[in-house]
Amino acid sequence: MTDRSKDGKGASGKGAAGREERLRAALRANLQRRKQQARARAEKTIGNNDNKDDTGGDDS
Repeated sequence: MTDRSKDGKGASGKGAAGREERLRAALRANLQRRKQQARARAEKTIGNNDNKDDTGGDDS
């Protein structure tokens, strides 16, 4: 458990302002991570489409 003092602030002593700052930083980091993952997926998809040739296997 976290160490709480009588005034309701956590061990860091910043209270609600500190929590809000941590949440904003976590959201920012999450957004950056998701953007990077989306870019990687897009690159993977683009890379797979560029290497396709139009020779189908069902030439009769």
